[in-house]
Amino acid sequence: MVVVSTAAPSYKRHRYPSEIIDHCVWLYFRFTLSFRDVEEVMLQRGVVVSYETIRRWCAKFGQDYANQLRRRRARPGDKWHLDEVFVKINGKQHYLWRAVDQDGTVLDVLVQSRRNAPAAKRFFRKLLKGLGYVPRVLVTDKLGSYQVAHREMMPSVEHRRSRYLNNRAELSHQPTRQRERAMHGFKSPAHAQLFLSAFGVICSHFRPRRHRLPAGEYRQVMADRFAVWRESTGSATAA
Repeated sequence: MVVVSTAAPSYKRHRYPSEIIDHCVWLYFRFTLSFRDVEEVMLQRGVVVSYETIRRWCAKFGQDYANQLRRRRARPGDKWHLDEVFVKINGKQHYLWRAVDQDGTVLDVLVQSRRNAPAAKRFFRKLLKGLGYVPRVLVTDKLGSYQVAHREMMPSVEHRRSRYLNNRAELSHQPTRQRERAMHGFKSPAHAQLFLSAFGVICSHFRPRRHRLPAGEYRQVMADRFAVWRESTGSATAA
């Protein structure tokens, strides 16, 4: 049995309090803001911090916060929606593979240069390793690569292939497209993977299906999610 640590991130040798660090990281990953935008927001609140420092905080703590959120969340659903879209990186076409469950929770992402059968199998392996269980249903479009990967790696799982059943996965790409435009593209495949793996988890954590929740219930859900965020970043302990 593997014991997963939920220890809070360490802020040793950082002169700013953890609350300021995690707030800057939250602003950057939750909203369509640049590092300079976050710098301006913090300045309006009386906190003087450079955009370069904010960039370093996001690079250092973004994935760590996302990992902590992933460990604390309830087990995702048993119906996985998979889809891939192209992204331009330094003028070259790459593919962003994404999986979400039936509630829209981002399960994982992977940036690859191909969308063939080996790429699909690589994504399946990443999903299965990270989640530790197989779904009841797998929903994809009619890309043949999914069929090969499903047959070799999850033959017992029901596989539904239809472009009309996969709106859940297709809609999950919209926040990424917004950030891609705001950032004027990604610098490299490694940069895209680093940002999107943190962004997917943090952004979806703060985006419950609001249209299905009454106002009071929505506020309570968000209060609970902010409490989990404070636990994940260590701010609750520091306070």
